[in-house]
Amino acid sequence: MTAPTQEGASKAHLGLITLSVMLATIMQALDTTIANVALPHMQGAMGATQDQISWVLTSYIVAAAIFMPLTGFISDKVGRKRLFMWSVAGFTIASMLCGAAQSLEQIVLFRLLQGIFGASLVPLSQAVLLDSYPPEKHGSAMALWGVGVMVGPILGPSLGGWLTEYYNWRWVFYINLPFGLLAWFGIAAFIEETKLNVSRRFDLLGFALLSVGIGALQMALDRGQSQNWFASSEIVIETGLVVLCFYLFVVHIFTHSHPYIEPALFRDRNFSVGLVFIFIVGIILLATMTLLPPFMQSLMGYPVIDVGYLLAPRGVGTMVAMMLVGRLSGRLDTRYLILLGLLLTSLSMWEMTLFNTNISSWDIVRTGLVQGLGLGFIFVPLSTITFATLAPRYRNEGTALFSLMRNIGSSIGISVVITYLAQRTQMNHEVFASYINPFNQALRQGVDLGVYNLETVKGLSAIDGEVTRQAATLAYLQDFRLMMWVSLCAIPLVLLLRSPKRGNGTRSEAPVLE
Repeated sequence: MTAPTQEGASKAHLGLITLSVMLATIMQALDTTIANVALPHMQGAMGATQDQISWVLTSYIVAAAIFMPLTGFISDKVGRKRLFMWSVAGFTIASMLCGAAQSLEQIVLFRLLQGIFGASLVPLSQAVLLDSYPPEKHGSAMALWGVGVMVGPILGPSLGGWLTEYYNWRWVFYINLPFGLLAWFGIAAFIEETKLNVSRRFDLLGFALLSVGIGALQMALDRGQSQNWFASSEIVIETGLVVLCFYLFVVHIFTHSHPYIEPALFRDRNFSVGLVFIFIVGIILLATMTLLPPFMQSLMGYPVIDVGYLLAPRGVGTMVAMMLVGRLSGRLDTRYLILLGLLLTSLSMWEMTLFNTNISSWDIVRTGLVQGLGLGFIFVPLSTITFATLAPRYRNEGTALFSLMRNIGSSIGISVVITYLAQRTQMNHEVFASYINPFNQALRQGVDLGVYNLETVKGLSAIDGEVTRQAATLAYLQDFRLMMWVSLCAIPLVLLLRSPKRGNGTRSEAPVLE
């Protein structure tokens, strides 16, 4: 059922609605990355191994991915406002429990609860804003919403590093308390409840197939690198479950009378293309953020605090782009803005392929700003055009799928770039090592100058260390090049999007398309 429109609400009331849902969005988005930099401190406090502490991240990601598609069904059954309030309250309480956890088992369990309650926050906030603003203001609404979704993961490592360095790792969870309280009171006071759809039945088989498939996919992606991918029987079994469950799920939703996800959603071309697009954006969004910190710390020698500060301008660029998009919304074809964003993102990736270990801080800041601008110009117009022609009754389910595809894209992107980095480092090392021989003039010059010593184990180890360093540097640049091609390959998708055109100045649920 559609939510009651609030076009008649005053600007102040609409602003309070926006602020309330934005607080919930930022709180959830921050937690996708804020705990990453605190993992070594948690590992020491809990006495855990590297593999064990990774479950602090895995449990949250898997739980959120599994329960996110439930958003549409539960909001129809209990009401969007009620579900929103429960989710915010549960997420905040789970955050406090994570901060107070005294053992590895406790923090993994509480992160699991955090993921379950947080799964609905982003799609619900998007659906509320789409229903609260009139169609001509959807671009501005998505710009505000996008600030939380995009900037949260970007600023998460910086904020998490600062809190961990100057306070304690537990504060990366305790910081959610003020956000959660303000969001809960705002939602309770200003958001209207939606009509219930008690006739809708729960498709248990569809939910089970999708949950197992998503859970197995997230597990395989998260543990693949540490388990040597398909050399591990665990990854083989998880991959088999992914293929089988997704196949059965697709067959099921097209043959069941009341499927878990309505196939009619995918008849809307903008929505279907938008899902593919946001999947690609998810790959680019977090994959680059995964590569830059270790590049700057291990190869350039930056401390973790400085890494956070130098990566922060990427979020500034995103916010600037979103503010510009909010002003350009309705005046410029949305597809042109997406194309501009893809070109800027590709440009920044190309510049990053020219990095070396002697680049200045300004080079990192400049490319980060350009990439942030590009992602901002992509994300907001894409969030608007994806739902521009989708019937309002599908918004709860649609926004959940939109967020789910972004998260899956991020997981796949991170796994691909980390695996590619490891493989290319090994290959580059093999190639570079072949040049280490007595006939290499550059090596002989280094030996003559006393830089290297070919007669001792220590001297040979120093040469091997330098070869490994150069091999890793080139591997990072090859990863950046891969991301550049991903951005460029997304450009043809712009041609498949249709721009909605308002007719006769009236609001229509089925806009005229061009």
